[in-house]
Amino acid sequence: MSDMNAATAPNVQPADPMAPENAPLPPAKRPPGPWKLVWQKFSHNPYAMTGLVVLLIFVLVAIFAKHVAPFDPAKVDMMNSNLKPGSGKHILGTDELGRDIFSRLVYSSRISLMVGFSVAIIAVFLGSLIGAISGYFGGWVDTVFMRLIDVMISLPSLFINILIMAIFGTKMMYLILILALTSWTGVARLVRGQFLQLREMQYVEAARATGVSSWGIIFRHLLRNASFPIIVNATLMVGGAILNESGLSYLGLGIQMPQTSWGIMLSNSQEFMLTNPMLAVYPGLCILIVVLAVNFIGDGIRDALDPRQKKSRRRLAKWRKNFSKSGI
Repeated sequence: MSDMNAATAPNVQPADPMAPENAPLPPAKRPPGPWKLVWQKFSHNPYAMTGLVVLLIFVLVAIFAKHVAPFDPAKVDMMNSNLKPGSGKHILGTDELGRDIFSRLVYSSRISLMVGFSVAIIAVFLGSLIGAISGYFGGWVDTVFMRLIDVMISLPSLFINILIMAIFGTKMMYLILILALTSWTGVARLVRGQFLQLREMQYVEAARATGVSSWGIIFRHLLRNASFPIIVNATLMVGGAILNESGLSYLGLGIQMPQTSWGIMLSNSQEFMLTNPMLAVYPGLCILIVVLAVNFIGDGIRDALDPRQKKSRRRLAKWRKNFSKSGI
């Protein structure tokens, strides 16, 4: 009987592990993270990438100023004063004291960029901390901080900057601190608004239920989710700080000699606007280019972080297609 069953049983072959249908499935591709998606959108923005390249060039020039500048920016040579561009080794000529203009522009980028980035970092840190505390705790804490911000906004920042610089001196440290202390209010109000929304989310309630402290929730969870608008605001503050430093230096209350900045070069050139206007054009162009580059970067980051940006572009393309078909 067993022989008959063995004869009638179907001949079942063992599965071939090398067969295509039996091959193991490839591992699932890991989806890109949020920062990678932001970079992909940012890199497809030509204006943002152009601004990033331009800003990197200025940063590299500032870092390697000793190797880029052909002359000492403070060296006075009255025998070669007011030379035209292209005169000998002076690419952009010399000023009224015979100092090489190109070398002064290169060394001025150090001061202007250092002031711009330092002010942005300090103001963003201070504004984010105050805005986070005010938005998360609310109540009398929020009332005190908001009234302080209202007072700070109501005061003319230029007048405060001039007054404090005239009292305490014109050192770079004082310049950075006073510009930062008059620039943090916008960041604080932005972070406060974000925290008022984020503190009501379910993951915040879950964190409280598991025993996470208030400071842990603020720094581990809420600040991470509010980081995107903070980054955008920080990039835009760099350009504003450069303009403020240039304005104070133009008034004689910023960086002082023997140091040089684009604002000082503008201030020194006002006496020669009719005889040699290029003395003002060169530093003015540097300020314009750097501020535009920083603003382009900030706009690119804002567009990359906006989830509606892709949808709006699709709607615009669809509208254009339908508009062209209508024959209007």
